Amino acid sequence: MMDRRKFITAAGTGVAATAIAAPAVAQAEPAVRWRMASSFPKSVDNIFGAAEHLSARLKALTGGKFEIRIFASGELVPGFEVLNACEQGTVECGQTQGFYFIGKNKAFAFDAALPFGLNARMHNAWMYYGGGLELVRELYREHNTILFPAGNSGAQMGGWWRAEFGSIADLRGRKVRIPGIAGEIMARLGAVPQSIPGSDIYPALEKGTIDAAEWVGPYDDEKLGFYRVAPHYYFPGWWEGSSCVSFLVNLNEWNKLPAAYKEAFELAAAEANVRMIAAYDAKNPPALARLVQQGVQLHPYPKDVMAGALKAANDLYEQESAANPVFRRFYQSWSAFRHAQYQWYRVAEASFSNFMAGQRLPFK
Repeated sequence: MMDRRKFITAAGTGVAATAIAAPAVAQAEPAVRWRMASSFPKSVDNIFGAAEHLSARLKALTGGKFEIRIFASGELVPGFEVLNACEQGTVECGQTQGFYFIGKNKAFAFDAALPFGLNARMHNAWMYYGGGLELVRELYREHNTILFPAGNSGAQMGGWWRAEFGSIADLRGRKVRIPGIAGEIMARLGAVPQSIPGSDIYPALEKGTIDAAEWVGPYDDEKLGFYRVAPHYYFPGWWEGSSCVSFLVNLNEWNKLPAAYKEAFELAAAEANVRMIAAYDAKNPPALARLVQQGVQLHPYPKDVMAGALKAANDLYEQESAANPVFRRFYQSWSAFRHAQYQWYRVAEASFSNFMAGQRLPFK
């Protein structure tokens, strides 16, 4: 596992990462050419850009000897098949999110996002210091892969709705594009979850085939134009208080790498992890302002929806823990860490942020 001091160095500055890794790459090291299959289209540039950053940094850190060619979703394999492709050696590495594979085991969601879970900083803390990375890597090892945290979107928005609603009763029968565990929770609230690819969301909203759809947040959502056909933008996306993206590497290929190349890969991945959330934090505010100028109406989720969804999530986690020992191990670690983190956040982080968010601050 990556030394935590090295992660901090990488997170702090790419220059420091170069200074550490570059001298370790000897002239005698072999040339390595890999292919990476991404679960994401190039248009989701903050996320796809993390893979491009990894590739560029690896090339720089190894004097051009270690190169990774990035393929967008569908170019080599479908987006939801990245884990299988990495496991089987169809590609050497991939960029994806664990909750795409909950059909294999719901525990895969822990490395990406669970409803009412951790925020982005908490998730990094659990992964790097709370035992999460060890648990996640143990699970992925069963699929002949090793995982590296590769970025985070932060807290997401709660989706686009064609019509406003006021209570949990109003969800009954509404068709909502929302996959995975979040979809299961929506079903428990009376909604009808739909799993459709991102490219089909806009026409489905426009025709009224679905009543609502979740995607990511203002920066990514604006590009897809959902506001033109579903002007009610709800928040927060309680199913993804953070959403972590991962790099996967086939274990056989990983074990072939020289130690210096492994070091370079870990450092570049850690950089990508830090840079993605920074990019979203910088780009979401102006994107949201533009959406509001276009007539988008912002709505908080009704309190009974939030409370009902939280109860449904907790019930689901308890039921899955009783039936799935792997999920139970993850949940025990994750839930204890979540409890401690929110106790701390109440004291300083949340109180400071809430105070500042309520102020009229001068700006020029």
